[in-house]
Amino acid sequence: MTRIAEKETPTMINKLRQKQNTVKFVLTVVYIVGIVGMAIPSVRTIFQALTPIHLLFSLGILLLFHRDWNTSFIVFALAAFSIGFLSEVSGVHTGFPFGNYIYGPVLGVKLWEVPLMIGVNWFLLIYTSGQLVKKYISNKVVASFIGALVMTGIDYLIEPVAVALDFWTWDGGIIPLSNYLGWIGVSFLIQLIYHFGSFQKDNSLSTYLLIHLVIFFAALNFIL
Repeated sequence: MTRIAEKETPTMINKLRQKQNTVKFVLTVVYIVGIVGMAIPSVRTIFQALTPIHLLFSLGILLLFHRDWNTSFIVFALAAFSIGFLSEVSGVHTGFPFGNYIYGPVLGVKLWEVPLMIGVNWFLLIYTSGQLVKKYISNKVVASFIGALVMTGIDYLIEPVAVALDFWTWDGGIIPLSNYLGWIGVSFLIQLIYHFGSFQKDNSLSTYLLIHLVIFFAALNFIL
């Protein structure tokens, strides 16, 4: 059902939505600059410090093009942030479900030794991968599981880059199998909340953002 707000005189947000190609161009430029900045040792520390801002920028772009701000979406968003964040708190303090690791200072302000930006990262990956899978798989449980596999595949790209940039450090310097099994489990749980949520899932920037996230970490895997 079309929301009343969409029928009214366009707001600044609606005008930005109408300039989708411009927003895409800006997004692409930001990610290219990020790759180049991380690749140059002399300025890398500056771009490492900008990582939380980069994550918040990506979140802002994603939410800008989200249209259905109902209670179900708010519940999903809070669940994605909270479950993802608390699973990391458990991982850091107990080793379950991912393994033994600690966070460095790059991702910013921490709570219980885990950066708050990690909750944002979980939300971004759940939302974008969930929407991608939903386009091709109608069964919500199957879509949730495939979405979890997609997220785990993305984490496989993220891990070496994150360690190289001091986002986090693994005990013994080895990324354990438990990390990927833990990602499948936690991702599947949150993906279920996403797919069974009663809100519109037609964000026109979601897949575009996901592609940029994948390219960003894939490129840095070769560069760093």
